[in-house]
Amino acid sequence: MKAIISILTVLIFSAFSIAPEQSRIINGIVKDEAGNLLPGVSVVVKGTSNGTVTDINGAYQIPVNVNDKYLVFTYIGMEQKEVRITKSNRINVVLKTSRVALEEIVFTEHESKKSYLMTTADMSAPVKGYVAGGRKGRHPGRYAKQSHYQSSYAPEAGYVQHNTEGYSTIHENGFKDVTHNPLSTFSIDVDKASYSNVRRFLNMGQLPPKDAVRIEEMINYFNYDYPEPQGKHPFSVYTEISRCPWNESHQLLHVGLKGKSIDKSELPASNLVLLIDVSGSMSAANKLPLLKQAFRMLVNELRPEDRVAMVVYAGAAGLVLESTPGSRKEEIIAALDQLQSGGSTAGGAGLKLAYKVAQENFIEEGNNRIILATDGDFNVGASSNAEMERMIEEKREHGVFMTVLGFGMGNYKDDKMEIIADKGNGNYAYIDNIQEARKVFITEFGGTLFTIAKDVKFQIEFNPARVKGYRLVGYENRLLNDEDFNDDKKDAGEMGAGHTVTALYEVIPAGSDESLKSIDPLKYQSSREKQKASAKVKADLSAELMTVKLRYKQPDGNTSTKVEIAVKGKVLELDETSDNFRFSAAIAEFGLILRNSQYREEASIEQVISLAKSARGEDEEGYRSEFLKLVKLADALKDWTGTK
Repeated sequence: MKAIISILTVLIFSAFSIAPEQSRIINGIVKDEAGNLLPGVSVVVKGTSNGTVTDINGAYQIPVNVNDKYLVFTYIGMEQKEVRITKSNRINVVLKTSRVALEEIVFTEHESKKSYLMTTADMSAPVKGYVAGGRKGRHPGRYAKQSHYQSSYAPEAGYVQHNTEGYSTIHENGFKDVTHNPLSTFSIDVDKASYSNVRRFLNMGQLPPKDAVRIEEMINYFNYDYPEPQGKHPFSVYTEISRCPWNESHQLLHVGLKGKSIDKSELPASNLVLLIDVSGSMSAANKLPLLKQAFRMLVNELRPEDRVAMVVYAGAAGLVLESTPGSRKEEIIAALDQLQSGGSTAGGAGLKLAYKVAQENFIEEGNNRIILATDGDFNVGASSNAEMERMIEEKREHGVFMTVLGFGMGNYKDDKMEIIADKGNGNYAYIDNIQEARKVFITEFGGTLFTIAKDVKFQIEFNPARVKGYRLVGYENRLLNDEDFNDDKKDAGEMGAGHTVTALYEVIPAGSDESLKSIDPLKYQSSREKQKASAKVKADLSAELMTVKLRYKQPDGNTSTKVEIAVKGKVLELDETSDNFRFSAAIAEFGLILRNSQYREEASIEQVISLAKSARGEDEEGYRSEFLKLVKLADALKDWTGTK
């Protein structure tokens, strides 16, 4: 008996000794020599494309395999550091300042634009734009031409990349005289890219470019506690008005929409096409490696009735995974894991192929959507903004929606990404870290992927008995002509399940002595009566403040439905307002400061912090607390630009 026990013991220990070691997660904190946490540090497994970046608290998590030997830590202005992977799952790192690296960062000023050189993240991993290893399957011909994606692009460590980020110019909305302009008309905007992009700049120790700050997207990054819609319309309307925090002689009007929440199990089946940029510009750790981690989260959320295809583009575009049921997750993830970067960027060809694949697998009454993941650097084929816009406008008529996910920095093309999302019946987010990927694909899964109403338009008619003038805060690229409100051919924004949309107006109350910009007297029609009427207007707090009108279409409809709501609008004291009001006001004020807006008046970082603290609420996901950290970080950077 003892002999048998001894043999069994030997066999058990032998089994453990020869069993392959499983992959594991290594985590840790990265600091500088002074003990300061370092967000935005590139962390890469040496010799691979597996990488991540540290979050706002300097923390990282990265999966490693048994054969992985070193982690490489890279940060602008710091010495690159290689750390041997040991048996411990915790590796904390201290980076030292590099004089050489700092000397390589050259800043040049040209009017309002900044261009600079930067040392990129670790480039020691092989860079080839193809689907690694090829695949055997039912359609071998679709995987046979892997050389299409190969490239000689293989930059060495220390490669210097010019900053060519692109942002559309923002001309801030001015004040409108209600007597001459009683209507304010605009398309809703559920894009949230600007906030996470601003966060990326701040985490890197830089204030963002002025035109990267789109205040409406910063406000709409956060969810608000609006009532769930009741009745036949897919959203509810919420309003609130109080004193304007940055200008005490004005009022601030808060208007919110809440989209109907839908349980995941009740969502329609999805036909998704992942359109992935694998060009050479996607090699950095915060691009293709982070993209793969993000899409893994999406794949884990898929149901058996959902389907996924995968199209990639570099020097050419190709289908690397035909439409596959969500139940075959291992196959989808295997195709994803094989992607590597290299080559030029045939973005136009990729979009055309993705629309073709989506149409071939179209699900009637389902969710048909392309998810484009790229840094936006389209430089082959249909690359001009106008050409891209025309193509997308044509393709969207076939019932395929669009989600655009931006990655990376240095050559990031925010202007192109925004056009694709706006014109493609879609939404736009910027993924700066794995936590943001989780927010997009897990926390806000329904809102990201499932449209409940399309072509949603706002039109607000202000009552001159209550309002002398008004200014819409943000939404500069979403303004519509007043007559566009009733034109069903005019494109507007889409609203996802559970989404909230918030708009703020800075209001000059009726009876104010403040003067507004005047226009010359009209030659061919008398403006005397209007001038008389304007002179007679006196404040009437018992009168209606405004009428809110909305138009929307069903996701598969072509005819709009109109909603009209009259609002009394009692003016509350600021400390009587909801968390919704105060937190959105704090974000707007922060945006005015970052933009150094001509309308910032008495805006201050101290007031932003005070408002945000008072409105933090339960904050289960910690996004509002993170906002406070970013505000303080921006305050620490203010001396670099002279910003107040």
